Amino acid sequence: MIYSIVSITYIVILIGIIIYKSRTVKSEEDFMVAGRGVPVYLLVGTLVCTWIGSGSLFGTAGLSFRSGFSELWFSAGAWIGIIAIYFIAERVRKISKITLTDLLEQRYNRAARILGTVTIIVAYLVIAGYQFKGGGRFISILSEGAIDLQTGTFITCIIIIAFTALAGMISIVSIDIFNGTIMIVAMALTLPFAVAAHGGWGEVVQTIESKSPEYLSLFEGHDAVWVLGIILPTFLLLMSESSMYQKFASAKDSSSAKKAVVGMLVGVVIIEVLMCTIAVVGYAIYSNDPRFFMADGSINRAMSEEIILRIGFEQIPVVIGSLLFAAGTAIILSTGNTFLMVTSTNLSNDILKPYFFKSTTDSKKLIRIQQVSIVILGLVAFAMVTQFETVLEMAFISYTMIGASLAPVLIASFFWKRVTPAGGVASIMAGMTVPVINKLLEVSNVSFWLFPVDTDYIAIPSLIASLVMLIVVSLLTKPSPEEKWKPFFE
Repeated sequence: MIYSIVSITYIVILIGIIIYKSRTVKSEEDFMVAGRGVPVYLLVGTLVCTWIGSGSLFGTAGLSFRSGFSELWFSAGAWIGIIAIYFIAERVRKISKITLTDLLEQRYNRAARILGTVTIIVAYLVIAGYQFKGGGRFISILSEGAIDLQTGTFITCIIIIAFTALAGMISIVSIDIFNGTIMIVAMALTLPFAVAAHGGWGEVVQTIESKSPEYLSLFEGHDAVWVLGIILPTFLLLMSESSMYQKFASAKDSSSAKKAVVGMLVGVVIIEVLMCTIAVVGYAIYSNDPRFFMADGSINRAMSEEIILRIGFEQIPVVIGSLLFAAGTAIILSTGNTFLMVTSTNLSNDILKPYFFKSTTDSKKLIRIQQVSIVILGLVAFAMVTQFETVLEMAFISYTMIGASLAPVLIASFFWKRVTPAGGVASIMAGMTVPVINKLLEVSNVSFWLFPVDTDYIAIPSLIASLVMLIVVSLLTKPSPEEKWKPFFE
């Protein structure tokens, strides 16, 4: 009961903050980019919460349970991406666009913007969808099965839609400083208690060595292709993370945007290392629990993704467990809010306003248009959840689709003057097409040449196709004039 009380109380507190902040929304810019006045400490909190979502709490934790510390390669892809982003964050804020697709249009052309918008909407709805699914599992565990997964998923969907529609980016930035803090504190306290629950670190190591000694190594049991395959999705997504670019636009100045990236790196590394370690300890704790294993002895993937919450509910003191569940609430809500917000911003800013509401200048009406978009897109994301079995599978597909489509063209925008509009458009089309075709062939049980590729490796052919088209088409077409690329290099 106390787990439910703490989690519900935390949600009520966040609702109170959002309702209060919603009164400060006066313009479309307030709703989309928080009035461009976010200080460094708030920006750090919201950037950390952008990345740490259900994909981490469930997908990454499940991968750690199934592969041990080598999962850190999956997380390291994002860490490398954050370091790379540090060198362009200041320039992104100086350009002062609202969305990532605004940048695509300025550097390439209108077609690149539309293709980027379609890619973001489809991929980010998948990401928003697995926040709903993660919330469904969360509620099912919290209610001890009284609320089933499907019902819990729908409840989460409604809560996230309501949170996002109330005050937009102002609400997200306002609550994420609390969410980020509680995530770090909860994970840091959970780890020692989880270790103690199994008799200490020595017992943990002994159990793992007797069951799966490769879990204690970063390399054992995996080849270079596997490492590359799991690094690429997170690296590519981080580099093309539309919500991050939108939050850079929310910073009060370009220097704040750059400083916030350093804080983001520290926060993300701490939380993901703690999550991985907790999941590995969980493998030792539950190594003989039949719930986590199939009849043939293989690990139950769906169950493995619940490992952190299972530890919080079953293995550690109720006070620490309650704090962990509050952190779980924060993780699911903050990421779901962000991805619904970004998707609706791209839909309203890139499609609805230019083609259907071109003459509309009333700020209140424009905000209502985006709020309606949030509701519709949230329900579509809920419908998409049914097409995937695990959170990790959803993460790999969405990360690859958005990353392979947009990361190469974005990196080229800031580092390659020779890239052309035609090359950018061809690259986006190639990157978004490969994972979609692969998924369709997989569902249809049809094989074609090397496809379908295992989900763990789909990022490799997707990135190759995107890079080849970017480079070849750019070199075969006329270079862009200086005014196209100059703002990206100043």
